[in-house]
Formats: sequence, structure tokens, C-alpha cells
Amino acid sequence: MIDVQGTLIDDREKKPIAGALEAVSSLKEEGVPFLLVTNNTKLKSEAFRSYLRSLGFRFDDAQYLDPLMVLENVLPPCKTAAYGTDAFLELLQARGYRLEYQRPDAVLVSIKEDFNNAEFAEMIEALLAGARLVGMHETSLYAKNGRRYPGVGAILKMLSFATGKEYTVVGKPSRSFYDEALRRLRQQEDSLENGEIVMISDDLIGDLKGAKEMGIRTALVLSGKIASVQEAMEAAKRVKPEWISHDIGEWFQSNKRGAA
Repeated sequence: MIDVQGTLIDDREKKPIAGALEAVSSLKEEGVPFLLVTNNTKLKSEAFRSYLRSLGFRFDDAQYLDPLMVLENVLPPCKTAAYGTDAFLELLQARGYRLEYQRPDAVLVSIKEDFNNAEFAEMIEALLAGARLVGMHETSLYAKNGRRYPGVGAILKMLSFATGKEYTVVGKPSRSFYDEALRRLRQQEDSLENGEIVMISDDLIGDLKGAKEMGIRTALVLSGKIASVQEAMEAAKRVKPEWISHDIGEWFQSNKRGAA
């Protein structure tokens, strides 16, 4: 399983990271089961797949999964106080979600770079009035234009701490999302065991922790949210990945035989 942002494409220009195209092409050519698992919520699933293919990535529709594809399993269309990019809000409305910020059934948090205190206060009031708290994913950090911001996971934990409300996560690293990812991998090779699978990502807490708890091996790459070996070693005190590599190209060249 391969993360996309920060692992296959960089966070600044959204272009392929060194070795990424070659790694995915090699998996495709050799028939190794793989799945691109992204927390994309800014574009329709089909639009983001098309963008990745325009960059040269070779994969089938069945080798791709994002939270939008499983959202309705977690939160069926309802009155929703949703927070995210304008494109995300438009996607929700097109899928039957009614945006409601006075008495919503749910507070749904996705990523954007300009959250403000007025929005946080609005979320807290809705939650204290009985709304569910749902996150599109649980990323620890959000990287954009060379800067790092609190990710959706950090915002969910803040809201939970403020209100005492538990939250549900749609995408990574939720158990339900990884269960669906494993189901799709096993459609490619039904005998796969969790311990034979590697999750490759730049997000140690938001991606790899959940995979590791399910017995999946983990590889941290330093091409995204974690910028140095020193940072990686500090973070690895909480979650110990089996591998730490500068980028997916380096990891793939070192582990190609074992991964296949």
C-alpha cells in the first residue's frame, strides 16, 4: 500500500518524487499486488486518478482508494456542518449532503489551510448540542508550500478534548479504511497475509501507526511531512517503522526483491 501526497508526489508542486514513477511501474509490470491509498478530498476520485495518470503513474481503478469512496459507509448524507476547501464542500453537496451550520447532525472536518477560531467555536457549539464528530482522515500534519500546519487528526483531538466527544475517521488510519484497502489488495491476490504487506508513507502517526496496529509492515519516507533523519528518529520513539528511507525510490531499490 502506497500513500500519495508526500510519498509519490511532492507537497509543493504536486509532481512525482524521485523514483516514484519507476516504483509503481515496476510493481505493475511484475504483477505485485499494490494499492494507492490517498487521503485526497479536494478532487473527485476519478479526477484525482486522472491527474496521477497524467503524471505518468500506471495503475488500474481497482488499485486506488480514497476517503470519498467510502464516506457514505461512515456518514450517510445528512445535515452536515462541513469544513474544508470550497471544492470539498461542492463535492459533498453534489452527493446529497445538506450543509447546515445551525443544528447539524454531524460536524465533518477535512483539510484546509485557513481554519480560524470562529469556525472552531462553531464546531464546538454544534458538538455540544449533539452533533457527531467525523474526520475525513487523521493526518498529524498538513504540509503546503514548504510549511507544516496541524492536520485533521490534530484538529479532531483538539475538538474531542474541548467537548468530550469521541470521533470517527473515514480515511487513513481508520480500521475500516484499512479493512477496505486489504479487501482490494486481496482481490489481486487472495492469499495475502497482513504481515506480507508493506505500507509506505511520509506520515508516521496519521498513516503508519494504524497499519502497524493491524500487523502490516511499515516504511517511513522523508520526502514529505518529516523533513530529516533527526525528526524521523524522534517520531519513531512513538511508532517504530521497519524501514526509514529518504524517498520511495531509495526504499524500493533496497527492498525490491523482498517486496516482490
